[in-house]
Amino acid sequence: MTSAPELTAIQVPVSDPRVEPLLRELGDEYSTRYGKDAHAEISRYPDEEFTEPYGGLLLLLLDRGESVAGGAFRRYDATTAELKRIWTHSAHRRRGLARRVIAELERAAGARGYRRIYLTTGPRQPEARGLYLATGYTPLFDTAADPETIGPLPFEKHLTVRDRAVRERTGKAPDQ
Repeated sequence: MTSAPELTAIQVPVSDPRVEPLLRELGDEYSTRYGKDAHAEISRYPDEEFTEPYGGLLLLLLDRGESVAGGAFRRYDATTAELKRIWTHSAHRRRGLARRVIAELERAAGARGYRRIYLTTGPRQPEARGLYLATGYTPLFDTAADPETIGPLPFEKHLTVRDRAVRERTGKAPDQ
């Protein structure tokens, strides 16, 4: 019998060694799905964009000290945070960890004064598309169209005063 997870959310710099395995696996999976090396895309943004002085944050979800999921946001504009690199390690999927990461990122973005979250996901990532729809994100594209004809699929979510209050009080999104 396995024991219940002991999940801890922590903010870390991109240079933290616990980040590397998640980003490596993310790059490997994107490379497989899209048929080209995606590791350069993963490191496209300067690391400092994911730190507080620049309006960003990188978060890891740890299970007994092991990195099992993570994600980040960066400043998109004065009122918008852009989610990046939402990821759950392949051995830990289907446990609701990505939802937890998103809720933590939304809470942190709201606490920093952001009022809107923006993100894009790839057309060959139906799991991500489903996750964002299930967590209240509005698609900014024709959902009936073939995703391959669209390219990156944009989504947004406005953080309402009620959402921010619930997140601050409970650490969870109102729909969880």
